[in-house]
Amino acid sequence: MSQGLLQTASTQRIRRSARAFVNAARRSCVREFWEWARCKPVTLPSVEQLVESLSHLSGVADEQEDTETPIFVLSTGWRSGSTLLQRILVTDPNLLLWGEPLGDMALVSRVAEMLCSTSTFSSLQTHCVTDSLAPSSLATSWIATLYPPGNSFRLALRSLFDQWLAEPARQRGFTRWGFKEVRLGATEANLLSWLYPRAKFLILSRHPYDCYRSLSDAGWHHVFYRSPDIRVDSAAGFARHWNRLATSWSELPDGFPALHIKYEDLVDGRFDFRKVESWLGVEIRESLALSASVSHTAVRDRLAWHERLIIAREAAQGMKALGYSK
Repeated sequence: MSQGLLQTASTQRIRRSARAFVNAARRSCVREFWEWARCKPVTLPSVEQLVESLSHLSGVADEQEDTETPIFVLSTGWRSGSTLLQRILVTDPNLLLWGEPLGDMALVSRVAEMLCSTSTFSSLQTHCVTDSLAPSSLATSWIATLYPPGNSFRLALRSLFDQWLAEPARQRGFTRWGFKEVRLGATEANLLSWLYPRAKFLILSRHPYDCYRSLSDAGWHHVFYRSPDIRVDSAAGFARHWNRLATSWSELPDGFPALHIKYEDLVDGRFDFRKVESWLGVEIRESLALSASVSHTAVRDRLAWHERLIIAREAAQGMKALGYSK
């Protein structure tokens, strides 16, 4: 073996050892309990709060006239199999699913918070411009609080996503579009459904022990729920994020266009792909995506006792809701 190859092999061994050391330090018992004690709580508006706010914005689109039918894949956090499901769906050549576009900006979540934090909507109708408003009357009328109609605000928000995500997909020859995300729950799903009444949602979950094991073994220092202030870099932080999303799905109203999928069924041959294909109106070749192993990061067979303890405590409610055992 040449001197250059020996040096390369030695460098790779050193890097692997350093990576293993860093990951072990991140997973240490003392560090995990310390991070658990100081983990930042994340509170988002409930579906009920959002629905109440949106009820004051008139002019919801007519589903019969609306031609946009985006597909949103939302999972309970990182390493839930969302990328695998994304790859399966885009075997339909007409469909483009963006992958967590500017995800750590938490744009959809921030918009939902914004919509629920204002008290203006309840009195919106008293401030909206009327169709009969005459230009000649503006100078002699009370116009200090004069707003466009509520539906104009909805269309303005929708145009953000149209120009950012829908139009670039169409420019590349795709007739359907959507995205997959690992940070959004039921409240954000309701917001997206308000913007796109014909949208459909796939809700993907995986046992939090397996999600966390895969994430922590990969080295997760770059993972944010919202950058730069909410980083998910501990068992407690991950479990709380997973639990918040998992428990949120019970808030969805009856008839909401969502289908829940478990990662375990997706990879174990217990999933009916034809049902999804028919419901979404796509043609997929799941065998093509399933035949390629794109990423595998879990190294350990089992979490350490302290990691299991923390996750079991913090994600207990969500695990019960989705049928996962401790």
